[in-house]
Amino acid sequence: MSAAPRPVIFGCAGLALSPAERAFFRTADPLGFILFGRNIQDPDQVRGLVAELRGTVGRADAPVLIDQEGGRVARLKPPHWREAPPAGRIGALVASRGIDAACEAARINSRLLASELADLGIDVDCAPVADVPVPDAHGIIGDRAFAADPVLVGKLAHAAAIGLLEGGVIPIVKHIPGHGRARADSHVALPVVDEPEAELERSDFLPFRTLAHLPWAMTAHVLYRAIDPDRPATTSSRVISQVIRGWMGFDGVLVSDDLSMEALKGDLAGRARAAMAAGCDLVLHCTGVLGEMEEIASVLSALSDTTALRLRRGREMALPAQNWDPAATRARLDDLMSAQRTGA
Repeated sequence: MSAAPRPVIFGCAGLALSPAERAFFRTADPLGFILFGRNIQDPDQVRGLVAELRGTVGRADAPVLIDQEGGRVARLKPPHWREAPPAGRIGALVASRGIDAACEAARINSRLLASELADLGIDVDCAPVADVPVPDAHGIIGDRAFAADPVLVGKLAHAAAIGLLEGGVIPIVKHIPGHGRARADSHVALPVVDEPEAELERSDFLPFRTLAHLPWAMTAHVLYRAIDPDRPATTSSRVISQVIRGWMGFDGVLVSDDLSMEALKGDLAGRARAAMAAGCDLVLHCTGVLGEMEEIASVLSALSDTTALRLRRGREMALPAQNWDPAATRARLDDLMSAQRTGA
């Protein structure tokens, strides 16, 4: 393994590592890993896989990520894990119970999520979503967003992030600088946003400026024509330096969205190089296909000192697990959400 890990997060293929995967991760030394539904069976199996992944790189603190937003984006599912509400349902509490109740629900729902993740050894959650949807946007965001009001989105996403941090889990706010206006699903095509930058600053970009103090953010594979007509945010030095690091003031760990998504062009090695050259701290690759991971690893050098510092700051923000009552917390969340259903 190299003196410093490579700046990449990799997935794996199944419920346990193959000999080839173990050998590759030992040699490639990725910073961390990400889990998907294909990697999930039951709590003991997940704990074993997490330990096995960290063992391959010899770092007990290697980040292990998961997408556990609630609603339709949840890798951990019943019967072993709670069915958490989507962000949109929590945001709807603003109308029925007010902003304070909605923020409380966002925070304690995330606190429960953090407890579930920490129990498995997972220490980074790819949430909250801070995108601001518009009526004619593609449904890929939909109820994953808290609201259509950027100010509300910022407040609710902040509360959700605090809940994760209170449980010792690092949140990744996404998809910076904003995916809510996209009229295509970036998994299959490149979304192009034509609105002027001033309008984006008033809407799509605003929640991320509010959340610039958070430890990690994930890029949007979205092209903002008014800022960079040639490159999506993930590979645009202009978007990253002027908007994300500049206007928004974000100085945390910036990780790309999945390099295998079809919004990006070129081979995977070229995508990885372009994202890193644009200013991403880390790249993410999710498919678990060994040959693809080998291609990406071949073009990445060791983690930079700047990224290492950002990672340390992020870990310091994740608070040690506090004494709390999970049963009472869940009962309170159920009370808030049931009041929404009954219109109370």
